[in-house]
Amino acid sequence: MNVVVLVKQVPDTYSERKLKDADHVLDRESADAVLDEINERAVEEALLIKEAQGGEVTVLCMGPDRATDAIRKALSMGADKAVHLSDDALQGSDAPATARALAKAIGTVEGVDLVIAGNESTDGRAGAVPAMVAEVLGWPQLTYARKVTTDGSGVQIERETDAGVFTVEAGLPAVVSVTEKINEPRYPSFKGIMAAKKKPVTALTLADAGIDPSEVGLANASSQVVESAPKPPKSGGVKVTDEGEGGVQVAEFLAGEKLL
Repeated sequence: MNVVVLVKQVPDTYSERKLKDADHVLDRESADAVLDEINERAVEEALLIKEAQGGEVTVLCMGPDRATDAIRKALSMGADKAVHLSDDALQGSDAPATARALAKAIGTVEGVDLVIAGNESTDGRAGAVPAMVAEVLGWPQLTYARKVTTDGSGVQIERETDAGVFTVEAGLPAVVSVTEKINEPRYPSFKGIMAAKKKPVTALTLADAGIDPSEVGLANASSQVVESAPKPPKSGGVKVTDEGEGGVQVAEFLAGEKLL
């Protein structure tokens, strides 16, 4: 099976994250950048499928030049090759534009049987891009998977929701998004890290992928942030000294905050 994994470089959750003053988009240069953890699980699931079924794993990333670090991390885990969609015109693209661009890039990979993605990124948290990609491609979508099985002709998942666990299946090709419960990703070995340096990475521009510039970028986004302000610092808490009336004071405070 030929599996494409959608990966994304995101600001490290342990770094300070902020928006740019000029256009209020995420300031990616101000924070350390890493391969999104949920994408590591998506890569791991693709590798497990390859080990069981044979085939090839291609990682696909849309992002600036520095996103090559995230791509190399995925390759060092064991993916075979990568496609990097990078163009200044993509900056500020919203979720629908991102999905259209990714679908075009997927179209440059021959013989794709399955696309695997994380259910949501830690920077955008939209949780909709995998489903949008499937809609653009015209493929079935199986989302929020905690388990994936395939026999090479179809794919079946266990989807966990607030209402319970459902078994969903579809024929291939299809798009699957996975949750953090899907697996535990492997650590890249030294051999894998060295091998990743020699694996092919195809760089695509908008023109290479056949993407219309008028459909992407901040200027063409259907929604924009027009104003932002830093979160105010936390104020000091209320200290209660218990001299026999501590319980009453706590109750009065909670009542005043409408928590009782």
